[in-house]
Amino acid sequence: MEVPFDITLLIVLTVIGGIGAQVLADYLKIPGIVFLLLFGILLGPDGFGLLNPHLLGDGLEVIVSLSVALILFEGGLNLELRDLDKVSGSLRNLVTVGTLITLIGGGIAAHTLSEFPWPIAFLYAALVVVTGPTVIGPLLKQVQIQRPVAALLEGEGVLIDPVGAILAVLVLDVILNGDADPLRLIAGLTIRLGIGSAIGALGGWTIGYFLKKADFLSEDLKNLVVLAGLWGLFGLAQAIRSESGLMATVVAGIVLRASSVPEERLLRRFKGQLTILAVSVLFILLAADLSLASIVALGWGSVFTVLALMFVVRPVNVWLCTWNSGLNWRQKLFVGWVAPKGIISASVASLFAILLTDRGINGGDSIKALVFLTIIVTVVLQGLTARGVAQLLGIMSTKATGATIVGSNPLSRLVARLFQERGESVVLLDTNPEACEAARQENIRVFLSSALDHDVLEEAGLESMGTFLAMTSNGEVNLVLAQRVVEEFGPPRVLAIFPQDPQGQKTTNKTNKAKVQQAFIQDLPLKAWNQYLSDGQVKLGETVLKEPGLAFQQAHLQALMRSGELMPLLVERRDQLLVASASDGSWQRGDRIIYLLHDPKPKLLQRLSGSNQSRLTLEKLPAVEEVPIPTPVSQEAIAQNISREDNSHEPSEPPTQPPTEGEQQQAEKELELL
Repeated sequence: MEVPFDITLLIVLTVIGGIGAQVLADYLKIPGIVFLLLFGILLGPDGFGLLNPHLLGDGLEVIVSLSVALILFEGGLNLELRDLDKVSGSLRNLVTVGTLITLIGGGIAAHTLSEFPWPIAFLYAALVVVTGPTVIGPLLKQVQIQRPVAALLEGEGVLIDPVGAILAVLVLDVILNGDADPLRLIAGLTIRLGIGSAIGALGGWTIGYFLKKADFLSEDLKNLVVLAGLWGLFGLAQAIRSESGLMATVVAGIVLRASSVPEERLLRRFKGQLTILAVSVLFILLAADLSLASIVALGWGSVFTVLALMFVVRPVNVWLCTWNSGLNWRQKLFVGWVAPKGIISASVASLFAILLTDRGINGGDSIKALVFLTIIVTVVLQGLTARGVAQLLGIMSTKATGATIVGSNPLSRLVARLFQERGESVVLLDTNPEACEAARQENIRVFLSSALDHDVLEEAGLESMGTFLAMTSNGEVNLVLAQRVVEEFGPPRVLAIFPQDPQGQKTTNKTNKAKVQQAFIQDLPLKAWNQYLSDGQVKLGETVLKEPGLAFQQAHLQALMRSGELMPLLVERRDQLLVASASDGSWQRGDRIIYLLHDPKPKLLQRLSGSNQSRLTLEKLPAVEEVPIPTPVSQEAIAQNISREDNSHEPSEPPTQPPTEGEQQQAEKELELL
């Protein structure tokens, strides 16, 4: 019973270590592979000695194969063909010509700098041809860059993996059998890719067709059907032609995504969770099996080999493959910098090291060590500097302007007009013809359609917009729309009007809470503010936060917001126009706040004073600007004021609601009596 228990303990510690590494990486906002490698080495024989992957025997190869199949299927499932079509030329070149460039350049670098024999050098180059969705995907989620660049990196990471894996197998076959006929290599690569693509396309279509027709299946069982199907396709392709299974899983994922199966979001979420688990387990096991002494024994030549791959081979590869593309030099430079290696390189290198050692061929451990060194250096350097490089090159998508707004009502049309007056593009979507007509009368571009229609959102230009704002009268619908947009388009800023606790449940999980922000203020009474706008009971104001008195200004604005008198609409910060968010926290010095101020004067007085304007204009309002501050104001008094404002957030003191229409009608009657 000791051996089975040792294997059980091995799996338990691997899962705990892998998930723990992912949690820490998610908390620190850095690529998870950094901590996966670190934890694996620490838990392995060169660390605390808690993990010994050799206990798994041939089972390690089985775990690696099935996990890689799942990872590549999930990568294909997440690819958006519409985005890939815009960079199809560059992507095709990177997967074909780029693979050849990396193979030749990496082989020369390994031979001249690391002094590897030519066959072993080219085997190393074939292993590092790939990049990998397991590293690129999380990296692009943390570093929001312009969509064409992100689509190119995502597409390359998914499509080049099976190509690189098959190429590595063919190079290994040359080493083992001594047949270096180039035509045979090309034929072997083409046949495997063709068989995998055919099986994957047919299998993906079959799975999609079955899911559409199988209404009797629960959603959980549908997810498991897909899991069984992808492993079945992988096994079938492998049985027909070795190493064709990886291409089958990628194509199956792409075809299934294009099939538009019901509840596709839930399927992608399930597969994403399985992929995180698979990546966590694989990297821990493979890193635990790594010998640090073998890396040290490589010497400085191995470091120079990796640096040559990063600073010479990759930039030349990208520059040649994107020569006639629509990418500018900044975008090309970023693509040339970001090429971290991932699980495919690590897993195949580990298997090859075992195979070469069994055949009595020297170089297996050296290749594995150099591949892992390449993974460590590329992930750490490129992963930790990607955000800074993107900011330096000015290709962050957070710089995108314009807004897509769901819901045509008085408040949304006012926000749209403010964006337009700044010269930014704005689009409204609504299913109500009258609401759409009202937007057209204000010269606002509008679509009479549901925001659930992906094609309409794409036609509206959401991919290039900086802000998505859902503000229909249904808060739960707004939240669902915002979450779908986050998953399908990923714009820099996603906001929605939704209740703080819809249907007695928390609105979002930790992930969604960070991505979908509450617009304007918490629990916004949208209907009431729309009525105020229709009745002309508001004023449009602006104020600039400045020193001295910044803390008092913030406290005063927060007090007006809690009393229901003021609602911030937009914040202009560093030449960017942002929709105000309830989760923004404290505003900053220099912020220009555009707000609505409730002006509850009776309608009779409004008509007499002419304040019921059909078009609001920005102005400095005394109620906000001219705040009597005793002179001198002590710092203690300001601190006490801020402390009282902060304490008023307690649930026991609900915010004062704006006056109802009935209360205003009563006030009018009393005024008439006077």
